[in-house]
Amino acid sequence: MTAHGAAPPVLEAHDLVKEYRRGRVVDGVRLTVREGERVGLLGPNGAGKTTTLLMCLGAVAPDAGSVHVLGHRLPAKRSAAMRGVGFAAGYLPLPDRLRVREYLRLYADLYGLRAPGAAVEDALEHFGIGHLATAIGTELSSGQRTLVGIAKASLHSPRLLVLDEPTAALDPDIALRVRTALLELCARHGTALLVTSHDMVEVERLCERVVFLAAGRVTADGTPQEVARQFAQRDLEGVFLHLAEARDRERGREGAGARDGAADREGAGAA
Repeated sequence: MTAHGAAPPVLEAHDLVKEYRRGRVVDGVRLTVREGERVGLLGPNGAGKTTTLLMCLGAVAPDAGSVHVLGHRLPAKRSAAMRGVGFAAGYLPLPDRLRVREYLRLYADLYGLRAPGAAVEDALEHFGIGHLATAIGTELSSGQRTLVGIAKASLHSPRLLVLDEPTAALDPDIALRVRTALLELCARHGTALLVTSHDMVEVERLCERVVFLAAGRVTADGTPQEVARQFAQRDLEGVFLHLAEARDRERGREGAGARDGAADREGAGAA
């Protein structure tokens, strides 16, 4: 249990289920993030992380289960909920022809900030991107775009900040700057953080609690140290590799079963 156990929840997801043609990708996930808490949502590819994240943001409707963000039921009350939420991901595009300062000012106005210009300048300084203020989207590297996206998502000091692979394209020194800025944001404003990442070392440094998914289900929920002990591993990287290997073995069994079934059908046809 983290120090935020008694804090009110900013995100509550209960028994989420989502199915696509290939099958059930999220199977009964429960996830709670409390005010000021820093949580990592982890798991190997295909575990259901992105789908779970999108349901928690109201961008995808669950087939079963419920999501409440800041007390608002999604997707019906999504607009009200998202006023207190920030979201950034390295894969989200930026406008090619807008300058960084113009882009941030646009969102500061959309957030309805009382002093949008001051908020933009504070974000540029806080994330160390003042030198990019006059650059346009096409002039930015992928890492710089990620930095601008995180700055945009935190402009309004959200109660919940959701980041999908926030440091994937960043050099180690820039990732350190982002991690420091995020920790300061959480400490200053009580912002809760929900992060997905494949960088387990980064997660251990940033998150006080981690939730591991495997095959669409929650397999572990606790501090990084507790989860590592649960799987008899030294650290989160060991847990990640353990779950990835289990996924690959399961896929191998499924593939072998499909091949055997095809061979049986072929044999029956020949007979």
